[in-house]
Amino acid sequence: MTQKPAWAIENYLDVKNGRLSVGGADCVELAEKFETPLFVFSEARIRHNIDRLKAVERAIEMPLKICYAAKANSNMAILRTVKENGISLETNSGGELFKALKVGFAPQDIILNGTSKSEEELEQAITAGIYAIQADSLFEVELIESVARKLNKPANVSLRLVPEIQTDTLHGLQTAMLTSKFGMLAPEVLAAFRRWHNSDLLNLCGIHLHLGSQNPDGRPYAEAFLKLFELLAQIFDETGKRLEHLNLGGGFPVNYLRDASSAGMMTEDQQALFAAQLEPAQVLEKAVSVVRNVAKDSGAGHLLEGLTILLEPGRSVISDAGLVLTEVKNRKQRPLPDGTVDSWLLTDAGYNIMLSMNNYDWYYHCISASHADAPHETKYKIAGPLCDGGDVYFDIEGTNKLPDHRLLPENVETGEILAMLNCGAYSLAQMFPYNGRPLPAAVLIRENSEVELIRKRDSYELLIESDIW
Repeated sequence: MTQKPAWAIENYLDVKNGRLSVGGADCVELAEKFETPLFVFSEARIRHNIDRLKAVERAIEMPLKICYAAKANSNMAILRTVKENGISLETNSGGELFKALKVGFAPQDIILNGTSKSEEELEQAITAGIYAIQADSLFEVELIESVARKLNKPANVSLRLVPEIQTDTLHGLQTAMLTSKFGMLAPEVLAAFRRWHNSDLLNLCGIHLHLGSQNPDGRPYAEAFLKLFELLAQIFDETGKRLEHLNLGGGFPVNYLRDASSAGMMTEDQQALFAAQLEPAQVLEKAVSVVRNVAKDSGAGHLLEGLTILLEPGRSVISDAGLVLTEVKNRKQRPLPDGTVDSWLLTDAGYNIMLSMNNYDWYYHCISASHADAPHETKYKIAGPLCDGGDVYFDIEGTNKLPDHRLLPENVETGEILAMLNCGAYSLAQMFPYNGRPLPAAVLIRENSEVELIRKRDSYELLIESDIW
């Protein structure tokens, strides 16, 4: 029996007839039918990832509300799939809130984050009656109160804490440090509860924090939960206010190095980041256990009764459920000073559809969809189509992209379809039509292997639709 490649995932990524298959759909045929670049998502993998997070509730034996982070991918069919799998939604703008309501999420299943909410966005949220508006500052609490007074309707509000907890993720993904732009200090949170705990306009119902994304270590979750509980207890002692929920955010990692063949071209820190694996149920079970012991010893265990725990996973729901198919459009050879030759492959997928490669020097594993069963042992320099020297899939001086080369079958020709794996998060949501390149289509492979078009490929006309000339 032929051994499956390291990147294969049961009921999702596989090799059939020598080519890459997603949930039973042939990726080369998808590329031919829908053109490239093309986003491909798996309904089965999304369900699997959500079920894995639902296991947290059984592990912690507390009410759990999972709020998928729409910022990771807010395509309407993806939101529909999330909703059909029975979880809630975290939004970060009026636009995401509009989409959430449009796709059918109940207001009690929506929360609104963000550092710079407008009065119009707050009006949307309060009018809809969503589960919680996550306030980012004392100024914003006052603004919410003002909007609620104007509407003559109370608002549910949770306060975002910046707990000064460092994790081992990338600097740009650290959101729990004082150097980040998010949240308020514990004394500010306390001041808000002292001022508004009896308000008729503001229902201060929870505290929120977010440790950042792709956390490789479970330790910070216990530290974060303990800080939230200690603040919850202090709020109760000073005001008598019992909170309804504590929100631990998201940040659970995805293993981008299931196939570690390129790991040797990375530093140890980079390998640890991209190969990070945590089981959310185990991590949260330990965190809750620590807090339960502290609560019991302090006589504050009653404050945990009826308390709901919120999570805001994005990457861990959608990242490994999506990939990008791209066609090799050009190839060339470049001699090197040491007498060797670099083989270059120029594709039709650039950083305009995989922005994290430039923003965070992110790694997406690349394979041949056309010859998925062939040995991937030949080094190539791969680059995108943009008129920009930084539009490459490898390290160039000053960029630290990963890795130095990509490993693919020997003799890759033009017309071959490549797949960039684990692109489901922060790619489709962040893409932009740089160089006048129409944005790609996207398909969802249903659990019965049916192919559903969930985003049409943009036309040239769309490039000028909003221009006035």
